[in-house]
Amino acid sequence: MERVGRTAGGKERWLPWAVLALWVALLAVAVPFQERLGGVTRDGIVDYLPAGAESTRVEELARHLPGGSTADALLVLHRDGGLTDEDRAFERERVRRAAGAHKLLDARPPRVESKDHATSVTTLSLTGLPDAVDQADAVDDLKKTVSGGPAGLSARIGGPVALLADQTEVFASLDGTLLVGTGIAVAVLLVLIYRSPFLWLVPISVVGVAATVAMALTYGLAEAFDITVTSTSTSVMTVLVFGAGTDYALLLVARYREELRHRARPYDAMLAAVRGCGPAVLASAGTVIAGLLCLLAADLNSSSGMGPVGAVGVVCALAAMMTLLPAVLVLLGRRLFWPLIPEYGVEPVRRRRSVFAVMGSSAERRPVVVLVAGCALLGALAVGSLALPGTLRQEDAFVDRPDSVTATDTAARAFPEAGSQPTVVMTNEEEADRAESAARSVPGVASVTRGRSGAGRTELLVFPAARPESDAEKRTVGELRTRLHAVPDAEALVGGATAQQMDLADTNADDRRRVIPLVLAGVLAVLIVLLRSLTAPVVLLLAVIASWGAAMGASGLLFGPALGFEGLDPSMPLLTFVFLVALGVDYGIFLMHRAREERLKGAGPEDAALIALRTTGGVIASAGIVLAATFAVLASLPLVSLVEMGLIIAIGVLLDTFLVRTYLVTSASLLLKWWMWWPGRLSRRSMEG
Repeated sequence: MERVGRTAGGKERWLPWAVLALWVALLAVAVPFQERLGGVTRDGIVDYLPAGAESTRVEELARHLPGGSTADALLVLHRDGGLTDEDRAFERERVRRAAGAHKLLDARPPRVESKDHATSVTTLSLTGLPDAVDQADAVDDLKKTVSGGPAGLSARIGGPVALLADQTEVFASLDGTLLVGTGIAVAVLLVLIYRSPFLWLVPISVVGVAATVAMALTYGLAEAFDITVTSTSTSVMTVLVFGAGTDYALLLVARYREELRHRARPYDAMLAAVRGCGPAVLASAGTVIAGLLCLLAADLNSSSGMGPVGAVGVVCALAAMMTLLPAVLVLLGRRLFWPLIPEYGVEPVRRRRSVFAVMGSSAERRPVVVLVAGCALLGALAVGSLALPGTLRQEDAFVDRPDSVTATDTAARAFPEAGSQPTVVMTNEEEADRAESAARSVPGVASVTRGRSGAGRTELLVFPAARPESDAEKRTVGELRTRLHAVPDAEALVGGATAQQMDLADTNADDRRRVIPLVLAGVLAVLIVLLRSLTAPVVLLLAVIASWGAAMGASGLLFGPALGFEGLDPSMPLLTFVFLVALGVDYGIFLMHRAREERLKGAGPEDAALIALRTTGGVIASAGIVLAATFAVLASLPLVSLVEMGLIIAIGVLLDTFLVRTYLVTSASLLLKWWMWWPGRLSRRSMEG
């Protein structure tokens, strides 16, 4: 850290310029590669499925069939009071147009009409569309094809491929929307925190540089190691760079401002600031990186890919904030803080006690009451997790209802006794007849049609009688797997939307059991190394786990009753746990590292805890607000899963910042006293020797 500090604030005046020039050169190299990131970003079905799941293997095998996998679109017509002959003529003509413009599995697409004759559904099984972009283009063309019908007729495109196309369209707009929203949120907060018309420009500019370099490195990572990079993971990386980077900047600038009052030269002040807060920032970034890399153990493709992508973002934020930011601050000098310029030898006038001093005093007077009351509040909030909605279905994935969802729902209401999307079976070509016979014998199967054959495999499209993704259809899919797996030499695999949801639920449960212990062990190891204690790391870890549980509970009271969400993305418990534990422990690191400094100076454990709260409370509160705000920006996006992630993490960070760190950890420190630092040197009553 001393070398880093000297790079930015050493006596050699040319070094800050050299650091600045190095980053300018790095930025020039990074920009072209950053622009290529969209080319390696994948948002297909397989990219959000478990790597080893049966339904994933079905999707992969289907790509090798002639024309690639089948993409089923539903042409849904509806007229209140019943369809007219003119409506049916319009439908026939538009289906002929679609068949002429696209490769369809059936020359005569199957059509059904409801008993009240108000709704008709024609299944258009598209082939020859290798990826999600091609499928989205095909759906867009179908929407144009069926437009302009008779007055009063609703003609929409629904089904699995239309839902996926709408998701692809949303993903295409995420990066720009998120970058602008996050940048505005951070800029506004920095202006309010620094109360300076100029200072805020420096951290946000450095964060922008870090984000650009991170995107370029992510592109390189995807090309070199073929990791799964999705729009969700790049969105989370952007939030991490802005949130974590701004947090590190707040801590460094606060310490730098403090040191400017004790040292005449900005160079020396920055060196002291980096020496003082550098270990805490490094440990903070280390916990986040360690936690994210544990996601590599996940079987879910999108989760495992998010680990290294997010870690790259944090590494870039750390590097920029500990080298480029100090260099720029030193070059601009203390006048950058105008109008509140920190003057050498002049301490700021404190007219009243700070809020955090008052909080510390209340915890000091009644530490047991504060600790018990805080734990009770967190426990009460955690009970709300019982109200969390069930698994999020594909058609409930949007905040606003696109036409694809409206069409799918219309078909489901018109045909409640039949499924509107097939369960896809892949079997050996030689045993296709036996597999088809076994599928027809499964209770709950309405019909089975033969798809395509190729590369020794045959596709069967099995239509369950129950509604898509309902409990009844899941039972049918489970029985279908049991019977088909028993067909000798068929090597049958069962996939499709409902099978994918079942595999996702199983995989997410397995990933939680596998990844969560790794995250806890990794974060605990970093804390032990930094704090030279066992007790303090365990206390901090228990505190962030409690924050996560309370955040999940608060979300349970919010998602369904207030926001009307019909389900919870199955990956949310794991992802939010990783982010809240790794990010939440940051503030514990800032607090306890300062307490450790005070102990090393000779303060008693109680005084050290109170001084740490008083001196770091403001910057921790500011950092918490910024981090919560950056994740809350996700709540403005049109996908339910991203809204859920943003709100859970924002709630958890705010709970951690204003309740857990300020009251609970401080109260625990006051009660445990010397034991808080056991078994390290600081646990001794006397520091001598």
